[in-house]
Amino acid sequence: MNMVRQRPFRQKTIGILGGSSNEATVEYYQGLNARLNAVYGGWDNAEIVIVSVNFGNIEALLREDRWDDLSRYLAEKIDRLEAAGVDLIVSVSNTLHRAVAPIMASRRTPFLHIADPTGEAIRAAGLERVGLLGTGATMRSPLFAERFRRRFGFETIAPDEADMEIVDRIIFDELVRRKLRPDSKAEYIRVVEALRARGAQGVILGCTEIFLLIGQQDFADFPVFDTTALHVAAIADYVLGGP
Repeated sequence: MNMVRQRPFRQKTIGILGGSSNEATVEYYQGLNARLNAVYGGWDNAEIVIVSVNFGNIEALLREDRWDDLSRYLAEKIDRLEAAGVDLIVSVSNTLHRAVAPIMASRRTPFLHIADPTGEAIRAAGLERVGLLGTGATMRSPLFAERFRRRFGFETIAPDEADMEIVDRIIFDELVRRKLRPDSKAEYIRVVEALRARGAQGVILGCTEIFLLIGQQDFADFPVFDTTALHVAAIADYVLGGP
């Protein structure tokens, strides 16, 4: 649709807390612009402010379990987004929501939690038990499991400890650098099938780089919920005036 608009065309500005990783940040930026251009037409797309963290700081603080220091680091970046006057703040990392969500709970700027669009999609699909892939911090944390259970009424199951180590290593050593290895893909598919054997009715790609390696195309009869794509779609809906 290509409409005549008063210029400058006013719309909500999206604030992206990015850099975790830069690969995920690129996908958010491109995905949001593509979605909004598909609606607006012509040359119109998204208005976005990105404050990008140093992923080296994120990796080190996560490995050392220094969540208080991580929260202070991220709060300063969120201050910069708010100073820019954004209308919505989002984080491109499932893992960092453990720190970002409590920070945003005390802020006035709207925040769209990455878990909620996925939770809505799974509830709409009528599933009761879903596998969860992500970083070790995401898979081991009770926060996502509790949010999904409390808000959306389904349970999540994580891989066993050995498989969690494999999934986490591939994220940090390969996917955040966009290294896509066939043997790593085979491992992820094996892990998903193990979750399926334990009763999972679908799987959440709960890290914003996992979709680079596996997706719905790899599981013809098993629902795959990509937090990256679902989050991007929900952000675009917000800009367009949705809930």
